[in-house]
Amino acid sequence: MPRIQFDKLDKKILRMLSENARIPFLEIARECGVSGAAIHQRIQKLTSSGVINGFETLVDPSSAGYETCAYIGFFLKDPGSYGSVVNELYKIPEIVECHFTTGKYDLLVKLYARNNDHLLQLIHGPLQAVGAGRTETLISFKEEFRRPLPIDRSED
Repeated sequence: MPRIQFDKLDKKILRMLSENARIPFLEIARECGVSGAAIHQRIQKLTSSGVINGFETLVDPSSAGYETCAYIGFFLKDPGSYGSVVNELYKIPEIVECHFTTGKYDLLVKLYARNNDHLLQLIHGPLQAVGAGRTETLISFKEEFRRPLPIDRSED
């Protein structure tokens, strides 16, 4: 996707939405000093151009019964199998992210398991069945922080 030029209003809207995706459009409008209709049109433009990919609800994994977070690096036996491996990984609901990477791994996935036993079942079951070759698993003890992307403030 080509880089899109944002004006001061676009940047302010993106900053406000990244801090609170549930903020009412009218509150954004008041803060920006424009009409609610103008904000609605800008958000529609940002969405239709692919800048905004959606809004999500972040659920605490442990409150949903997922105590173990793991990152698994895949070494593909055959680079030509990339598409089929990704398709098979997508079928595993515990996998929440999948990245095509440079460096050590061909693919890197992030997943949540109920506990370490469940993680082991996933590794020896559906993850092994994707036919990817060798894997390396890293377990995250704790997410220290997560934050939205910084939006340029140079025009503020």
